[in-house]
Amino acid sequence: MSYAMMFIMERIRRIGVSMEPELLESLDEFVRARNYPSRSEAIRDMVSDRLSQERLRYPDEPAVGSIMILYDHRARGLSDKLTDFQHASGQHLIISATHIHLDEDLCMEIIACKGKAKEIKKLADRLSAIKGVRHGELSMRSLREASHATHSHEH
Repeated sequence: MSYAMMFIMERIRRIGVSMEPELLESLDEFVRARNYPSRSEAIRDMVSDRLSQERLRYPDEPAVGSIMILYDHRARGLSDKLTDFQHASGQHLIISATHIHLDEDLCMEIIACKGKAKEIKKLADRLSAIKGVRHGELSMRSLREASHATHSHEH
């Protein structure tokens, strides 16, 4: 066993979980579909995801997120408006942005953010509400949960 694996195993505690046969069958299907190496890995990720979502209910929770917006770049002044808005409103939150041309009309912008959960959500809502934005979606994770996650599988 590698040193890294021994370090991870020292930080993990074994527990027992009881569940109905149908739920176990669904879990096994999930494990296979997602190529998890074990039920434990899948359950650990599910618990971590749920705890992260629960923490995001607290407005001041430190978080990371990505805001994805789709828009028609031909809409008059929209690209400039989005850029100006990001500079004016999200300077302390936005850590990176990527612009992607999907076709001759449609563009996608992915904006990586770090800050308080309420501020990231407010930024996402305001960006999505700009006239001409077709779709906006926020994916967010508690920074505390993300930094404490232990994975033995590779990404």
